Amino acid sequence: MFVVEPATLIAFESSGYTATVRYASSLSSSVSGVPVSRGIASGQLVAGRRLAVAVFDDGPADAMVVGVW
Repeated sequence: MFVVEPATLIAFESSGYTATVRYASSLSSSVSGVPVSRGIASGQLVAGRRLAVAVFDDGPADAMVVGVW
């Protein structure tokens, strides 16, 4: 099971297709190494963009970026 959490993109690493994100519920910390769906074009992954992140049962580090706006 998972929940979708809003977040902000802090940084994107194109070589590993991973992101550093800051969840809206935790503005003081960020999580790095979050996988990004390959269905999202790398040109859309600019710092400051809002994200939809699927967070799985193991918590914020067990997640995947599934949308951007």
